[in-house]
Amino acid sequence: MSYLYDKVYSSFNRQGLMKTLNASLDKVEPGMVKISSTFDESLSQQHGYFHAGVMASIADSACGYAALTAAPEGKDVLSVEFKINLMKPANTNKIVATGRVIQAGKTLTICEATVHDASGQKLIAKMTATMMIVDIRES
Repeated sequence: MSYLYDKVYSSFNRQGLMKTLNASLDKVEPGMVKISSTFDESLSQQHGYFHAGVMASIADSACGYAALTAAPEGKDVLSVEFKINLMKPANTNKIVATGRVIQAGKTLTICEATVHDASGQKLIAKMTATMMIVDIRES
């Protein structure tokens, strides 16, 4: 388990966008990752709620990192597509995206994510995503 967490945590900390979005890596388990974002005015849309782009970004990352936990050692993942349904305005101080692997394949991994408020009671958005398994790219 520590290996999975270290693998995901190391990658997460290299993402500048997650820092910009006030995002934190909250939980890592095989096939499941939780990422949250704390509201700041810089993340709002015109009505003062979380911008949909914030929800899409943390949901995409939660799916990607869930897929990474299922990827073979020495491999990485890249998003190849996603669809998000925005179900309610995100008028909350914190949103939590939970990404889960639905089907892990040799080349593609199918994931889904939900975005809830911090209490977990209000479903704000739902995403389906496809991740491609790729060789690790040396930076």
